Amino acid sequence: MTSENVTEAVTVESSEPKAVDDRLIDELVSRAQAEGLQLTGEGGLLQQLTKRLLESALEGEITDHLGYDKHDPAGKNSGNSRNGTRAKTVLTDVGPVEISVPRDRDGSFEPKIVKKRQKRLTGVDEMVISLSAKGLTTGEVQAHLAEVYGAEVSRQTISTITDKVIDGMAEWQNRPLDAVYPVLFIDAIHVKIRDGAVANRPIYVALAVTTEGRRDILGLWAGDGGEGAKHWMHILTEIKNRGVNDVLMLVCDGLKGLPDAVETVWPRTTVQTCVVHLLRNSFRYAARQDWDKIAKLLKPVYTAATEEAALDRFAEFADAWGKKYPAIVRLWENAWEEFTPFLRFDTEIRRIVCTTNAIESVNARIRRAVKARGHFPNETAALKCVYMAIMSLDPTGKGQARWTMRWKTALNAFDITFDGRLSAARQ
Repeated sequence: MTSENVTEAVTVESSEPKAVDDRLIDELVSRAQAEGLQLTGEGGLLQQLTKRLLESALEGEITDHLGYDKHDPAGKNSGNSRNGTRAKTVLTDVGPVEISVPRDRDGSFEPKIVKKRQKRLTGVDEMVISLSAKGLTTGEVQAHLAEVYGAEVSRQTISTITDKVIDGMAEWQNRPLDAVYPVLFIDAIHVKIRDGAVANRPIYVALAVTTEGRRDILGLWAGDGGEGAKHWMHILTEIKNRGVNDVLMLVCDGLKGLPDAVETVWPRTTVQTCVVHLLRNSFRYAARQDWDKIAKLLKPVYTAATEEAALDRFAEFADAWGKKYPAIVRLWENAWEEFTPFLRFDTEIRRIVCTTNAIESVNARIRRAVKARGHFPNETAALKCVYMAIMSLDPTGKGQARWTMRWKTALNAFDITFDGRLSAARQ
């Protein structure tokens, strides 16, 4: 039982009768303070309350199992009876608590609130997973439990707890999806995986915007960095088989082979290169002192009113910098087909899909969790870490509310631009 459970056991909703009067709670706290008893920590009031509540619940369970109360004559010659207790220490989120677990003579009693061989209550597992999702390593989680709760938990136990999320990850990765998404962002975060030697490996994140403007992360896929059309065909077909029949626009960072795979799986989908990534890649070929000048000449290209105007502005850029930085010119020429689609759209669509900032904010949270690990022993461990980080996003739901407001105007523009394909999906 967690401290939250303890609170729920002591008081219930105000519309219902209270299990314990507020005055009794005040009296307990006042007496504890008067006697110098701490509310939290080892031997504190919360630990004592947790012990009493657990033992009371266990006593109720064995009473239900045997069919009669303790010391009730009805139990005489009933065929089974109480047989003392055994001591057991369980880890709760108020610290280790030693409880007395009742036994019966024929050994048929199976406790439910604290099962046989169970050493931790559910709240502890949830706490460990939450700490891991926030980026703490197993050693840091171990130190936190020892410092705050005085609990000695091995690193192996912590790994075992977090391994529980793998089953949930598989179910999440295969869940049914919506039939239509206005936008699908695909981006990669790089993690260090020890496979013989430590090497950087990409984990691809597919993030979609729903027809209601909500964020929906569709899945995670590990790669080796050399992915081509065949790899992307496999991923997109998997997404399609989960129910996605149409994607209006797919935004990515020039991933090799992805446009060809998109054309095969969703022929009507527009592929858009992330402009911010294109600019970042341009600066890699230039000296730092030239960045501002290059950015100033490239801005008229990606803010042009039409594709024809963008082509004229790019010709001006090539004349000015082509001799010094021919690699930048080739970079934009190679990306031109996937760079220009958004120039044909309404400004609302341009503003929201010309960059993968929508997915970058998610990746920033993932990177914090990944960075704390240094490197991972295998691909599964890396995926588990990223999955836990994703599951801990936006616990209050305020982020989703902001997403919906941000996308409202753009979705109306999408519906007009893409000939009512969104309206058809909503019907």
